[in-house]
Amino acid sequence: MKYVDNIPVWGEHEANTIEQAKACARTADRVSLMADGHLGYGVPIGGVVAAEGRISPSAVGFDIACGNKAVRLDMSGAELHPKIREVMDDIWNTLSFGVGRKNPERNDDSPFVNETHEGWLTEAAKPLRHKAHAQLGTIGSGNHYVDLFTDELDRVWVGVHFGSRGLGHGIATWFFKAAGAKDGMMVDPVWLDVESDLGAQYIAAMKLGGEYAYAGRDWVCARVARLLGASIVEEVHNHHNFAWLEEHDGKQMWVCRKGATPAFPGQCGFVGGTMGETSVILQGVSSADADVIAQQKAAMFSTVHGAGRVMGRKQAAGVYDRKTGACKREGLVKPEMMRAWLEQAGVVLKGGGLDESPHCYKRLQEVIAAQGDTVRVLHTLTPLGVAMAGANEFDPYKD
Repeated sequence: MKYVDNIPVWGEHEANTIEQAKACARTADRVSLMADGHLGYGVPIGGVVAAEGRISPSAVGFDIACGNKAVRLDMSGAELHPKIREVMDDIWNTLSFGVGRKNPERNDDSPFVNETHEGWLTEAAKPLRHKAHAQLGTIGSGNHYVDLFTDELDRVWVGVHFGSRGLGHGIATWFFKAAGAKDGMMVDPVWLDVESDLGAQYIAAMKLGGEYAYAGRDWVCARVARLLGASIVEEVHNHHNFAWLEEHDGKQMWVCRKGATPAFPGQCGFVGGTMGETSVILQGVSSADADVIAQQKAAMFSTVHGAGRVMGRKQAAGVYDRKTGACKREGLVKPEMMRAWLEQAGVVLKGGGLDESPHCYKRLQEVIAAQGDTVRVLHTLTPLGVAMAGANEFDPYKD
């Protein structure tokens, strides 16, 4: 960890990511940057931004409560390996990947149909109830996925990554407009006074998005377990792209973690790598070492949420005319490159585009190592199957 203009920074970052963090520090009370950081809309992914009495929709992002869940099943890798292709076909054909998808299995029993959460009373969420009901348990596009892993003891895990879908995006869009936020990457984050009507509405709507995202990930993990004929015996679940009211240095602060994971001592997290590399279950350490404690406090007890991008989506996959399909600019990642990586890793892929190839990301082991002794790895998860939205899916979500 090093300090850049009083901002604690883990790992190495591009100059524009550092500049964005510095811009955030001009209006936030505290900012820190995790090792998987990269440029985001207004606030860097991997950024932790906090303030007293204020909350920043920019620092939560468009995909409210995007998060990771991993569950361990009462199933061995030896049992799963021979049928991995069949199982991945079942996952692909049963679950809903892509933008604007509905979940046909959720139409009658969604817990959010008649739910009375105060978030539904907000102007932002009121018109989104029907969409939320239809989309619960859908995965979306971009870097959202459903993976099957085995750990060091050959035990099977299911890992998922997605958020609050159209509900969260709609809520965020409404509040950005209401708060007068500027559009673009290198813009100042917008802030809301939590005592104001708009601030109170945002907190209620954000919490609704959080509960909705949790319910969706719960449903998907349970559905995959049923497809495998297995039971869930252990789970690790948390989200990023969210704000929590926490005490730091004796102050009550709203801590916004945009692509960063809470990692208080003893708290576990599932952190996904790329489609062709290992993921991990990690835990915030409980340490008596003064340097470790200082780093944890500097990070506001946060850690990475993934490997972190090093290549933009258009840079990786190229630019094509959406009407004609004509190539306007060649991408840096070729199909044979991604295919060779996955073949060597022995991963069965359903869907997935070149913009999600392992070439587009940092190496997760290096990212976690850069976080130092603030976290420790409990389990290393080796991917057997990965399911993501197809390569031709347009992803409208900005973070």
